Amino acid sequence: MDQEGNTVARRPARRRTTIARRGRRGQRARDQAVLLGGGALVAFSLAIVAVQWLAHHLLALTGIIAIALTAAVATVRARAAADRRAHHARTAQLRHIGAFMTMSPKAFEHALADLCRRDGCTRVTVVGGSGDLAADVLATTPSGQRILIQAKRYGPKTLVGSQDVQKVNGTYRDIHGCDLAVVVTTSTFTKAAAAFCTQVGIRMTDHRALALWAEGTGRPPWH
Repeated sequence: MDQEGNTVARRPARRRTTIARRGRRGQRARDQAVLLGGGALVAFSLAIVAVQWLAHHLLALTGIIAIALTAAVATVRARAAADRRAHHARTAQLRHIGAFMTMSPKAFEHALADLCRRDGCTRVTVVGGSGDLAADVLATTPSGQRILIQAKRYGPKTLVGSQDVQKVNGTYRDIHGCDLAVVVTTSTFTKAAAAFCTQVGIRMTDHRALALWAEGTGRPPWH
């Protein structure tokens, strides 16, 4: 009897605990719902305020955007015009072979790149330097051919040798993916180098041909 009575007495306590837990869970759910509802209401209110603000200031915003775009376009055009003037000034100084003779090898590469741009080449890049694999200037000719230029800023007593042109022949197609290769020098070529270029189709531009190209009276080396 005592055991049964104790069991009966304990059951209401467990029910009260379960009910209390359910009550707390329900309260948390209601609190979360209130918080979510309040957040949604605040977000909706802010959206309404933003829309109203935009509606009242749309004309001003449109004007500001238009002014900013106009200023950006004017800046880009001004920079492009300045670049064109600088390019014309550089190429104007290259109309005599004497200008090339006083240049450093790196300046010579950039000068040849300027001549390429002047005569209609696009995608002109100066790549000369350590590990250039016989490419100093890469460009696309007006006819769409990709050309490699090897620049040799040599003195009159230093000639372009066969080893120089053999390096160009070994890289311009397979390594650089070019259709044409040109070796341009302020000097001239040895007989062996000239014979090799003729045999494999590498274009040669010595100091005389360079002078004519720079003056605009001769054809560019890709023709």
